[in-house]
Amino acid sequence: MDLRAETAPLEDVVPPHSMQIHKKVWLGLPASGLHWKDAAWLAFGVAINAPALSELLPAGVFIRTASLDYPLSDYQSEVAALAMDGWLHEQFDMESSGAAVTYEASQRNFAFTWGDIAHPFSDAPH
Repeated sequence: MDLRAETAPLEDVVPPHSMQIHKKVWLGLPASGLHWKDAAWLAFGVAINAPALSELLPAGVFIRTASLDYPLSDYQSEVAALAMDGWLHEQFDMESSGAAVTYEASQRNFAFTWGDIAHPFSDAPH
């Protein structure tokens, strides 16, 4: 998966066409649009790093996603979260979120783990 993004300081106004992830951490999606699952997992990739980003950048940050491209042959929407997680860790010196993927050959599928989060998108405590 190929993710292109950039960060900018958070201004006094909410960035247009953006979503709040955590406190002063905001995410902008590509102008070309995304499938809803890609957008949700991309936001989750920011969310698992948002407390660390808030601590590192207390004045706030706007993460502007320019594009998210992937081969259709191996498409799994969860990879968008891993792409964002990896990109954020390339940009900022932060502790690992614990996000990872392994391939389970016996079942021929990928297993995703999200650090201490067992059920992404659940409002239940970790």
